[in-house]
Amino acid sequence: MTHTSVTIQVNPESAPSTPSWMGEVAAVAQVLTHVGLLKAIQEHVQVARARFGQYDTMDFVVVLVGYALSGEATLQSFYERLAPFAEVFMALFGRHHLPSRSALSRFLAALDQASVEALRTQFEEDLLHRTPPFPSPGGLWDRCGQQYVVVDVDGTKQAARQRALPHLPSLPAPHRRFDLVAAPGYKGRKRGEVVRTRTTLLQAHTHQFMGTFGGSGNGDYRAELQRALQVIVRYATTHKLLPSQILVRLDGLYGNAAVLRDVLDTGVGIIGRSRDYALLDLAEVQAVLARPPAVVCTHPESGALRALYDCPDIPLTAGGARVRLIVASHPSASTPHKIGKKRDGLIYELFVTRLAAPAFSAKDVLDLYLQRGSFETVLADEDGKVA
Repeated sequence: MTHTSVTIQVNPESAPSTPSWMGEVAAVAQVLTHVGLLKAIQEHVQVARARFGQYDTMDFVVVLVGYALSGEATLQSFYERLAPFAEVFMALFGRHHLPSRSALSRFLAALDQASVEALRTQFEEDLLHRTPPFPSPGGLWDRCGQQYVVVDVDGTKQAARQRALPHLPSLPAPHRRFDLVAAPGYKGRKRGEVVRTRTTLLQAHTHQFMGTFGGSGNGDYRAELQRALQVIVRYATTHKLLPSQILVRLDGLYGNAAVLRDVLDTGVGIIGRSRDYALLDLAEVQAVLARPPAVVCTHPESGALRALYDCPDIPLTAGGARVRLIVASHPSASTPHKIGKKRDGLIYELFVTRLAAPAFSAKDVLDLYLQRGSFETVLADEDGKVA
């Protein structure tokens, strides 16, 4: 068989490919323009700053929106990928000039908290009052037919690496821009010298972000939770839901009694992990633990067995709010345990809620907590680090 000849032609001119995320940016730009959000930002978000040449506040907001949608690891890589298409990118938002990286840096340094709150308010108003992209906010229904909407509140951490700074008499005193937004704190499993904590709110059914609140170091998670609850109550009012129909999921960060009481006082539903293992010593709880468990369940992925004990009416604090306490126990393994309290060869975990039986069984409560509404996959980028 005769092989046909192959001719290879090489063109020395560069022909960069269109970024894979440009289509999503174009779609979002069209939506933001159509609903008037870009115009609202222009009218209501003002930054008290010196002039940045030919750039306006909206130019920088557009860059940050594109960067968030792109999924690029750093602003540097985003700018490098965007460079051949800068004019087209800005035109999608009705703008003309892409701000330089140095101008963007100066703009971010000039931002004050009032400007950030003004921008946050515009996105929140859009979330609450614009017709949602879904026919309903979604939800789950209990065994009695009552609807609930699950909102996951979670504190995430971003670690930053810090390079050594030169200290020479001929150089000015060194400083780091990270000092304004990050500080030493608990890093979890992340590598770095400083961290920033962010509290995020996610509507678990539509995966809509309802808000984010950040702070340097470990942040003020209790104050950020209070702000998150304000957004949640407004969301319930807008969608004509009772506060008790919003089911707020909280992890162990919010597991002490004082924080849980703050949530209960708002009237919203709750399902969370408790760190107050002194509840195990209450006579009501000991009486339930002395009986056979309500159910023994197996986790579908890990295969872990848990015996569940249902305590329907337990005081969270002496004379305080009363909650339903689910006690989960499993035998202690040879490896050290990271979650729970070890007693007499068993590991105990505590879960609190106001969801009543038989609408929610003990296993329903545990499954709702452990599944987390796919929250971890949504925030997978938080597992990275900043250099």
